[in-house]
Amino acid sequence: MANDTVTTQKITIPVSGMTCAACSARVQRALERTPGVTDAAVNLMMKNATVSYDAATVSPDALVETIRSVGYGAELPAPERTALEAQDAQERVEAGEFRRLLGKAVFALVAGAAAMLLSMPLMAAGGGAHGITVDPFMRWAMERLTPALEAWAPWLYALDPRALSFGLLALTGVVMGWAGRHFYTRAWAALRHRSADMNTLVSLGTGAAFLFSAAATLAPDFFISRGVAPDVYYEAVILIIALVLVGNTLEARAKRQTTAALRALAGLQPKTARVLRNGAEVDVPVEAVVAGDVVLVRPGERIPVDGEVVAGASAVDESMLTGESLPVEKAPGDRVIGGTINRTGAFRYRATTLGEASVLARIVKLMRDAQGSRAPVQRLADRISAVFVPAVLAIAVTTFAAWWLMAGEAAVVRGFAAAIAVLIIACPCAMGLAVPTAIMVATGKGAELGILIKGGEALQRVQSVDTVVLDKTGTVTEGRPAVTDLILAPGASLTDERLLALVASLERGSEHPLAEAVVQYATSRDVTLADAASFESLTGRGAAGHVDGHDVVIGNPALLAERSVDPSPLHAQAERLAALGRTPMFAAVDGALAGLIAVADPVKTTSREAITRLRGLGLDVVLLTGDNERTARAIAREVGIEHVVAGVMPEGKVAEVQRLQREGRVVAMVGDGINDAPALAHADVGIAIGTGTDIAAEASDITLMRGDLRGVAEAIRLSRRTMGTMRQNLFWAFIYNVIGIPIAAGALYPAFGVLLSPILASAAMAFSSVSVVSNSLRLRRF
Repeated sequence: MANDTVTTQKITIPVSGMTCAACSARVQRALERTPGVTDAAVNLMMKNATVSYDAATVSPDALVETIRSVGYGAELPAPERTALEAQDAQERVEAGEFRRLLGKAVFALVAGAAAMLLSMPLMAAGGGAHGITVDPFMRWAMERLTPALEAWAPWLYALDPRALSFGLLALTGVVMGWAGRHFYTRAWAALRHRSADMNTLVSLGTGAAFLFSAAATLAPDFFISRGVAPDVYYEAVILIIALVLVGNTLEARAKRQTTAALRALAGLQPKTARVLRNGAEVDVPVEAVVAGDVVLVRPGERIPVDGEVVAGASAVDESMLTGESLPVEKAPGDRVIGGTINRTGAFRYRATTLGEASVLARIVKLMRDAQGSRAPVQRLADRISAVFVPAVLAIAVTTFAAWWLMAGEAAVVRGFAAAIAVLIIACPCAMGLAVPTAIMVATGKGAELGILIKGGEALQRVQSVDTVVLDKTGTVTEGRPAVTDLILAPGASLTDERLLALVASLERGSEHPLAEAVVQYATSRDVTLADAASFESLTGRGAAGHVDGHDVVIGNPALLAERSVDPSPLHAQAERLAALGRTPMFAAVDGALAGLIAVADPVKTTSREAITRLRGLGLDVVLLTGDNERTARAIAREVGIEHVVAGVMPEGKVAEVQRLQREGRVVAMVGDGINDAPALAHADVGIAIGTGTDIAAEASDITLMRGDLRGVAEAIRLSRRTMGTMRQNLFWAFIYNVIGIPIAAGALYPAFGVLLSPILASAAMAFSSVSVVSNSLRLRRF
């Protein structure tokens, strides 16, 4: 039987025209109903749709047509565009949108102020009947501004009221036709696709007010003959549009702040690089650098692309990418990352990974993917958004009917104003922004701290973690064995430096990590090494050979006993060191016990503090290692871990994670992302200890750019703070509508005589969206 071919692919499609949660929810439902789509995540903030689909069933072009079929713009992403280029393009679009909104908002506000001034003489000319039904906000403004306006511009009050009405009609038409045009075109597009969104509410509210006012201007007798005051609401229409635009402008500005960290990352890569071509230094565009080019970097310059140092040395500031505050020393053979800053010396390096494969581009892509993802808590907002606009339309109709039937005096006009206020104050935008804004700010802040979070789902899961399982080697410890002790045997005739020289010269012939540690230690002490005349590796026991005229043996006690050397004089010292988690190696020279060298994988200086922070968060910490029980417990004591599981292979680590999960624990596994990949994948949250050149293991949900365990505690704290912010946003967005809509409908009028002006309703609607984004922006101070 033929094997099924896996054809699942993922694509991120830019979507235009989305303005509220109802929009993004409608696009998402359309995509999810498309045959072949396995998952879809539509993001209102990023204005895109990330779709996983079966390429054998549906094509990217068909997905684009699906989005267009529900009334929104869509296009395939530009081919061969790196994440950095995509981010630059998005920044230009967002900056252009902000400028357009700002221009329209300023124009509408100026027109609104002019409309208010022109409306005051018109209202005064309408007499007492008009005064009863005037917009509450305008009544308040008239009482305070009319005396000053009459004194400053008495000619306004001498103008024919009909001329004022027609002038306001023309001004309102201009504002609606230019500044507010997109509200009406988008509402019409939604209507054509039998749907409704925020634009529908704004368009119905302002459109109804404009048509009522136009009819009252053109045929006032028709209203008067039916006992309805021919009031006009031109100033309300203009000010509603103006205030909604102001809200949209502030919202757009705040949204750009949520991507500040991503924008800063994308701006790190220099535009040019200085390379050696035909023996000469040449400045070329960074896109023209090819693998193998030798790049020159001077002090204070940004490193243009990734590479490996070939000449010179320096200290490089990698803080923007890794969160590491101290510059990192670089010498020949060390890797450097494009976008980081060369601080002290000049050096040359060979370009390696470029374009999409570069560290910076991969980080930007990871962040863009994370910020375009959805958290499970978003489903609540989606369910509400699916019925929100139809429910508001029904409430507005009910409001008008209730006023008409029960209000008595000026019932039609008051009911009409209340219905408009209901339409305008309702804000599906706030619910749509509640979750994605928090995700965007949190993932950006995490990146600043060297914590790369894969998306909203991972961010939400982390806050539920109650057990943190830590791998030992490379996670709690440095992952690089190092000499910790050198002890001479009683009565030995050698100095410690001479003993180290002999042993290290012998160990140069071995590839064992312990041997490498001894050689590195000798090199760091500038000990002169000789070539071994002979070398014999004795697997599991040690090594022996002839160095500089001496027979040298190093290894365990059994090996020395085989060579008739008694290791007992150093037995107590060896036991003490082993109890501390170190590996003792006995050395003999010319058949006599010479000394003891202890090697250990040192604990990271920050590990104990990190464990203290984790326990302070109420978390249970477990050390899980393949090392022996004695060493594991010694390391655990040193860092303050009580629970230890030692001597387990990778499959044993998976079994231990699953055992904890069966006990009802929510487990975060922390490892190096390679040997621990199975356990990382099986844990509720996988956290990989990464480096600047090894971004993330595919099995992990979170990657720490630095090998610092304190990042685990910071990631959990950030998740908890972010989820708290999301809940606040959803609560206030929901409560705002629950309270605001009844007030707009006139719920306070029977008891307090309070009616909400449509103008104030538009200001409240604008404020709700801005407040949600602003609340999310507080996470930047984490």
